Amino acid sequence: MKTLLTALLVASATLISAQSPPNVSVLKLDGSKTELSSLREEGKPMIVSFWATWCKPCINELNAMAELYDDLHEETGVTLVAVSIDDSRTSPKVGPFVAGQGWDYTVVLDPNSDLRRAMGVNNVPHTFLLNGAGEVVWQANKYVPGEEEVLVAEVRKLK
Repeated sequence: MKTLLTALLVASATLISAQSPPNVSVLKLDGSKTELSSLREEGKPMIVSFWATWCKPCINELNAMAELYDDLHEETGVTLVAVSIDDSRTSPKVGPFVAGQGWDYTVVLDPNSDLRRAMGVNNVPHTFLLNGAGEVVWQANKYVPGEEEVLVAEVRKLK
């Protein structure tokens, strides 16, 4: 039984690392459409973090990442894209909310939940790390303070 469980975990990890996110359209805060793939610097890692304005752990995670992002981007070339899953009632609040937070990374909207569904996101926060080839190599679907250091370590492994 232990061997079977280990084999399933290894197979799951292999599947995660072999998947590339779909090229789904999202909206920039200015209302223009863009593709997720166009937001990644060629050959560089990318963090994709799904969040919502009403999600306290999401905001805590993104604030923690904001403190580390400039240095991490300079060191590794990583791009961080925060994907808001706010619905039509709360999405008008995203732009002003982001401006108030002072986040220096890209924030986009997923108004029809197309990207959310395509990436299998059921709850937020949900964060993915893509390698330079655009493949998902790490993900987490929760946030506790200090967990951003785990993500930073994973990004540095991709340097």
